[in-house]
Amino acid sequence: MSPSPRQLFSTVTEHHELVLSIEPLALPEPRPDEVVVEVQASPINPSDLGVLLGPADLSTARRGEVDGHPALIASLHAAGRHFVAGRIGKKLPVGNEGAGLVVAAGSSGAAQALLGKTVTAVGGAMFRTHRVLHARQVLPLPDGAEAHEGASLFVNPMTVQAFLETMRDEGHTAIVHTAAASNLGQMLAKHCRKEGVPLVAIVRRESQRTLLQGLGVPHVVDSSTEAFFEDLVAALVATEATLCFDAIGGGDLANTVLTAMEAALKRRGIEADLYGAPVHKQVYQYGRLDLGPTTLAPAYGMYWGVGGWLLTPRLGSLGHARALQMRQYAIEERNGIFASRYADTVGLEDLLDPDTLRAINRKGTGAKVLVDPSRGS
Repeated sequence: MSPSPRQLFSTVTEHHELVLSIEPLALPEPRPDEVVVEVQASPINPSDLGVLLGPADLSTARRGEVDGHPALIASLHAAGRHFVAGRIGKKLPVGNEGAGLVVAAGSSGAAQALLGKTVTAVGGAMFRTHRVLHARQVLPLPDGAEAHEGASLFVNPMTVQAFLETMRDEGHTAIVHTAAASNLGQMLAKHCRKEGVPLVAIVRRESQRTLLQGLGVPHVVDSSTEAFFEDLVAALVATEATLCFDAIGGGDLANTVLTAMEAALKRRGIEADLYGAPVHKQVYQYGRLDLGPTTLAPAYGMYWGVGGWLLTPRLGSLGHARALQMRQYAIEERNGIFASRYADTVGLEDLLDPDTLRAINRKGTGAKVLVDPSRGS
């Protein structure tokens, strides 16, 4: 193991500043059912960015030192301070998932069987050189697989599979997806194609339309064009989609989707009653790329809903056995449906560099970044 285990923390101070610091990590001996994973790859997902940066104004970011530890310090945008009021003074670890080598194991058979294996892991706090986890939180990758292949096998692959589980459980037959050219969106496109599920993909640029059409998505609509609404209605008529997973959150996109769904139902000959077309239309917000308020101006009757969607409770409702099947399927498809492409790999110290952080925070299509905490150890 590294002679100097270390970890990254994100802290919001009472002075309205964000502090990222790299600090020593004390490693306990693993308990009987625990393993110690030397983390070699952990993706920066949008959900990680929320914890990592919060509403930081990165134009103010500067290197510094806090309590003797290397740090990055940035002011918070005034408009976003209320979002992080509950975390003032709390050092939060970062990193939902990752992969690496099991370098120590407890005495149980399950833990010992993982010793020396490269594993995919979930359990949070992965932006550190080593992570102590229960044996059931990790799964071994096939022999010869490298850590980067298993780094992103939980958040996005499990979300994609759980989208389809939600669709089926609630009686829908097709899906609308926003910000659809993202890494997750590309996985969803490939998974829907394999499962025979019609997909309407909403993008913002022609290059994103071309990308998704290349993945076999016939119904890609560009929200930046004048024809967006009519194109969306036509796609909804063709697919009969009444369920949307929205990564944007704020603004009026959810309202536009619901309005288009109502229009599509009427074009399909669904006769409306006093409360609109009697078919439930649902938008689930699973991301907040737009932190502004969601604007709704209902012109689509009363058969509709807008709500939040979180992966963890959805998996809990499916049960351990089904969730394990989904994780195993993600491993099988790690270089296929659920393959991730990374624009760059950085070390922990790179996350204290203002220019690096600004580049990561742009969140562009094809700009996913991998953290390798073992760099510089």
